[in-house]
Amino acid sequence: MTRAHRATPGRAAARLAALVATAAVALAACSSAASPTPTLPSLSPVTPSPSATASPSPSGSAAAVATPDLSTCPHTFTDIKPLKAGEKRTVTIQTTEGTIVTEVSGDLGPMAAGNFVQLAECGYYDGVVFHRIVPDFVIQAGDGQFARVPIANPDHMGYGGPGYEFDDEPVIGDYTRGTLAMANAGPNTNGSQFFIVLADLKGKLDKSYTIFGKVTSGMDVVDKVAAAPETAAGSQTPVDPVEMTKVTVSQ
Repeated sequence: MTRAHRATPGRAAARLAALVATAAVALAACSSAASPTPTLPSLSPVTPSPSATASPSPSGSAAAVATPDLSTCPHTFTDIKPLKAGEKRTVTIQTTEGTIVTEVSGDLGPMAAGNFVQLAECGYYDGVVFHRIVPDFVIQAGDGQFARVPIANPDHMGYGGPGYEFDDEPVIGDYTRGTLAMANAGPNTNGSQFFIVLADLKGKLDKSYTIFGKVTSGMDVVDKVAAAPETAAGSQTPVDPVEMTKVTVSQ
């Protein structure tokens, strides 16, 4: 992996969206220069990526959200400790709908796996919701900036991140049901947002999203998250987002 990581202030994160057309699937993203309104590329699959300082908060309300002590979390990409080859961790995600158990592996995406583990250990994901649901496609979470309970402005969910970005890694494997992968806003813009695949997307999703693990138990809970009512048909925003109440790491 190259060392051309960036932590560009003002680059906002975008949200994962599915454009499931007859023969193509694309994911939505926005640029930080724009106000928080997603744009939908017609072809290239692009996913959300958390970035440095978040996208503008026009109402100012998002900045008022109380956040936990995240002083031990990574603050730049250089703080990330890649998970070594052969190393695995169990990351347990307790939610308001039940428990999801995942296995992350250094053999898949060392930086992505190490980043996920460190953010889980420092409490970054605690209280963060699954802000995007795309039935038969993916559910997405990880925006600890704008999608943490209590949520000040639901319109900002999916545009936040940890304050840094890191490079993509080679995609090993396929996007099958239960796959855990990084969301991004284009090449080399990974941060804290991730998604869990709901169906077999082999050949339907471009390999632009680093895979770093899989769900080992709790896919019934994942399906409950995906089945939540949307604010409007096709909005992909749940009326009552499911919260990750506690995320823990074990060997």
